This record gives sequence, C-alpha cells and structure tokens, in this order.
Amino acid sequence: MATKIRLQRRGRKGYAFYQIVVADSRAPRDGKFIERVGSYNPNTNPATVDLNFERALYWLQVGAQPTDTTRNILSREGVLLKKHLLEGVKKGAFDEAKAEEKFEAWKQQKQASVEAAKAKNSEKAKAVAAARLEAEKEVNKAKAEIVAKKKAELAAAEAAKKAEEAAAAAEAEAPAAESAE
Repeated sequence: MATKIRLQRRGRKGYAFYQIVVADSRAPRDGKFIERVGSYNPNTNPATVDLNFERALYWLQVGAQPTDTTRNILSREGVLLKKHLLEGVKKGAFDEAKAEEKFEAWKQQKQASVEAAKAKNSEKAKAVAAARLEAEKEVNKAKAEIVAKKKAELAAAEAAKKAEEAAAAAEAEAPAAESAE
C-alpha cells in the first residue's frame, strides 16, 4: 500500500484549516486515513502548525511520501532535516550526538527567526494603530474647530439680537420720556 502524508480539509467555507494525516494514496482527500499526525491553520499570522514530531518522522522513515504542501510544512518544522541527519548517522557520516547537536542548533536558529517575525508584526501593528490614532485626533480637532466656530457665530448673532432689542427698547423709552416731559 502506497501511503501519503497529506492535508485533510476542515473548517467552514472561506476559513479552512487542515489536519495532517497519513492515508492510502487511493483514499479520497477527506476520506479514510491511517493516522492523524498534526494540524495546520493558515489563517493565523504566522501559520500555526501542531505536529506530532515523532510519528511524522516514523512515517517518513517507513516510506510515506508527503505531498508538496505537507513537505513544506514538515521541512519548516524540521522533520525532514531530522530524517536527513538520521540517514547520515546510518551511513556513518557522523555520530548520533553530532546529529542531535546540528538539529538543536537549527532549531534554535529557526525559533529565533520566528520570534523576530512575530516581533516585527507586532511592531508594525503598533505603528499602524498609532498612525490611525493620530489621524483620528486630527479629524476630531478639525471637527472641534468647526463646532467652536459655529458656537461663536451663534453667540455673536445672539449678542447682536440682544443689542438690537436693547436699542429698540431704548428708542421706545426715549419717546415715552419726551412725552412725559
């Protein structure tokens, strides 16, 4: 039986996530599988991979062939590198301790690059939020100036109306005072 390590689609329309499964190559994409070895969620930034490292390595060693996308995922997680290093140990190129040392060095470097990418994304998000806040402050300041201008115009109109009423009242009192004299 030819086995494949491939993705099995899950989730709703427009928001897919995948299970990483080992299945017979003749089985349907979302059909029967032998073993589930992990999951892959491309909707997060960076994409989230939950992988049973030992089982994925075992299936690669017994001859399961990963699909292209799954090969990229396994490579990113280090399963293919570990398989390569173990093959080197079998051939006598180096010992198992050296292989483990190389793998741990790669793992540290990979983890540092992922952390740097996450930090860069969070800094970018903070910068965008700060720019949005500044733009909103400018818009609010412009609106406040317009409102203050309208209030000043209304206050001036009200003061002019009161002055006009006072002048009219003064004129009305002046003829009344003259007639009384």
